[in-house]
Amino acid sequence: MADIKKRETAMLNMTEGRPVSLIIQFSIPMLIGNLFQQLYNLVDSVIVGQFVGADALAAIGATGSVTFLFFALCNGIGSGGGIITSQFFGKGNVSEIKSCIVNTGYIMMVFPVIVGFIAFLLSAPVLGMLSTPSEIMADAVAYMRIMCVGIVFVSLYNYASSMLRALGDSKTPLYFLIFSCILNTVLDIIFVCVLHMSVAGAGIATVIAQLVSGISCLFYAIKKNEYFHMQKEDLKFDTNISVKILKLGVPLSLQFSLIAISCMALQRVVNSFGKVAVAAFTATSRIEQIIHQPYQTLGAALSTFTGQNYGARKNDRIITGYRKSLLLMAIFSALMLPIMQLFGEGIIRIFVEDEDVIQMGAMALRITSFFYVMLGVIYVVRGVLNGLGDSFFALLNGIVEVIGRFIVPILLTKIPAIGLWGIWWSVGIVWAISGVTAWMRYVSFKKKTLL
Repeated sequence: MADIKKRETAMLNMTEGRPVSLIIQFSIPMLIGNLFQQLYNLVDSVIVGQFVGADALAAIGATGSVTFLFFALCNGIGSGGGIITSQFFGKGNVSEIKSCIVNTGYIMMVFPVIVGFIAFLLSAPVLGMLSTPSEIMADAVAYMRIMCVGIVFVSLYNYASSMLRALGDSKTPLYFLIFSCILNTVLDIIFVCVLHMSVAGAGIATVIAQLVSGISCLFYAIKKNEYFHMQKEDLKFDTNISVKILKLGVPLSLQFSLIAISCMALQRVVNSFGKVAVAAFTATSRIEQIIHQPYQTLGAALSTFTGQNYGARKNDRIITGYRKSLLLMAIFSALMLPIMQLFGEGIIRIFVEDEDVIQMGAMALRITSFFYVMLGVIYVVRGVLNGLGDSFFALLNGIVEVIGRFIVPILLTKIPAIGLWGIWWSVGIVWAISGVTAWMRYVSFKKKTLL
């Protein structure tokens, strides 16, 4: 036991010390890593948009919500396994920690292969169902199918990184992401700019980079992290722990998938306004993915913090962490608002040179930036409730987003005074609805579980 305690000093135990300092300390490497992960899409978009054209950029953007759907089905399982592992880590139960790592791995060996195969077969029908413009359909299908192959590699990295973060190690996944992002950039330049492989080249570059990132991170964890050093008895399939993983992981997968389906519904509305709107929406979506990262990172750090402290039965620390995280989120939201209001054109110009796309995208950023604070509420509350193992909220949050994104954009875009701007107003309004719903669920769950 002494050896285990000594080994844990290399990880971050979040059950002792100042909550806000621990959350920030844990968040910073995750934030850097998430930003680098977003560079996969950004590099693809910038290189394709600048060197191939707006149509190619729109083709990549048209696949975003669909690929997110299939990635989400796999990532929810990994996230669920990570949350259960963090709770065991808080309890200090080494055998349960190792069993959770192993059994999450078993599930993740099978699930992504099945999902990736189905996604590959459904690529063309789903993109057709979304009314993808005919001019970009061929490129969109090609890019989508390449990304479906990469689902296995993305899941491999997410599995390894989820386990390491649950154990308090948010730095190791960062190092491999940085290397992988550099590799992706180099390969993008080779495949798109030198070999002129267009969107297919961008997709192949991303998949190769994800493969390197996933394999490297997992092998490092096996070699260096003591909790990954398994004996024969550690490798047995444990039904009870697998059920726990699936009990939380499946609702998380459904949550992410429902959100992805809601994004597909919105994408269909966007597609109906033509390729300029699709290109503008693609550019603003890429930017909003960057904006999401501080919120998402804070939520993920809060999830690990909550899981460890819930396992250690320190509920007062969970409440303190939640309140401090809300304050951090509000400060970031206030800082981002004037940036988007004043510099929207310059930001969109990074992606394309088409003036119509630039003006449309800049106005869209001005609209959605008013709702950033509600987006932050979603991630902070989600982090706490996921860490507590509230599987019901995961499903509820997904359902709310689906209903909102199916109904709100259709209603708003049909109002003559709003028109296509209803696309982006609907994004903000759905964030607000989801944020209020999340906060109400936290208040209810807090009374039953934490007080």
